[in-house]
Amino acid sequence: MEEFIDGGTEDRNREMAPKEKFSKLFDELKSCSFSGQKEKIEEMNRLIDEMNKEEFRLIYTIDLFNNINKTIEEEKLTMENAILLLNHVGYCKVLKNVWNPCFEKSSLSRRFEKMTEEEEKKKEEKNEKLLVDLCECYLLFHFDFSSELISICVPGLLKAALKKEESEENQTEVEMALLALSEMGYCEVKQELYLKEITEIVKHQEHHNLTQLAYQSAWLFLIYRFWVDNSLEEVIVNELHFGREAARELEELTRNVNWKKKEEEMGITERKAMDIILRWSRSIGNYFYFCELWNEEYVGLFSCLVDVFRASRDNHSGICEECIQLFNAVTKNRAVKLDVLLKSGAIDAALEEIQRRTLNRGMIYEFINFFQLISLRLKEKGEVKTTEEERKELKRKIFEKMVEEGYEDIIISFQKTNRFYFADDTVFIQL
Repeated sequence: MEEFIDGGTEDRNREMAPKEKFSKLFDELKSCSFSGQKEKIEEMNRLIDEMNKEEFRLIYTIDLFNNINKTIEEEKLTMENAILLLNHVGYCKVLKNVWNPCFEKSSLSRRFEKMTEEEEKKKEEKNEKLLVDLCECYLLFHFDFSSELISICVPGLLKAALKKEESEENQTEVEMALLALSEMGYCEVKQELYLKEITEIVKHQEHHNLTQLAYQSAWLFLIYRFWVDNSLEEVIVNELHFGREAARELEELTRNVNWKKKEEEMGITERKAMDIILRWSRSIGNYFYFCELWNEEYVGLFSCLVDVFRASRDNHSGICEECIQLFNAVTKNRAVKLDVLLKSGAIDAALEEIQRRTLNRGMIYEFINFFQLISLRLKEKGEVKTTEEERKELKRKIFEKMVEEGYEDIIISFQKTNRFYFADDTVFIQL
């Protein structure tokens, strides 16, 4: 009889919605012995891994953080185990790209900020592991960062990320430290707090415990700094070879995904690879928003983006749309040579895609915008590092390519059926 009852309970648990199941596990956590809490939290973390973005949003609330704080206050949850749960929540919040400033309003946020400041002030017996954990929670969950806590967290997490001992545990710690740093966004950080260390991490990644996510996070942290400090461009482009490294990583990640599967059919490893691809695309977009320095390595980078675009267009519209938006951002950047769009295959890919009957209106608009930007660039006689003769030759090649693919007929068709989206004077490329 006991076996039958246990089996029935297990079946009911499987049928519960993820939010209710998570709440049930959290309630059970409070009555666990401290030694049993870790096992229960590992079960909660596995459940979080299986959640989709919308399911995760339902548990990522101020109530979660206030309940964790209350459970700590009541001495029903150790700080070590609380951080074990929080780190995984933060990790999934980043990869699932969920934005919600609820942590900042919680009682747990105030506790952690106070603990971070107090731990940093200790002259002796400072708990370095606890300080790193607190800094990670601060950066993973916050949206506004005080200069005082930045001066504590950035050097502390970079020190943790520089660990060279090869082990799975160290690899996880390095990944978490860099992931937290990448969540700082565009806030200003003094170069002396980070530049030497982040350059070493990026330049010598083979000597560190860097996963693909860790390496991408290191780059994202640096690219965000570029937004407020354009003196970093020379380092990013010519010393660290951003174009080459981003292309290499994208190529490897693309090979690791079975693009014929829909997202819901993919396992955790493939979904993670796709999440990292999206993070790379955003890093690239952020960089080219302010880029003023041309490098031939960009051709290889854009070729990889075209490969991602073609691979994702059947089953992964989110990544596909991200790619065409990136093509538009690059085309707007006058520092990027326009012939890179031909060499990389971006124009070919866009012409192929614009003829697909399944294209939604938002994507149609992005493609038309792409070709209009090209046309406007070709009209400019001062096209970057291009002679008048080169400009005319490029214009001729693009024009012939678009005539061959029936571009004008496509535009006329779209104008007739989507009058809201396109003006009568939609730009055509002409010699």
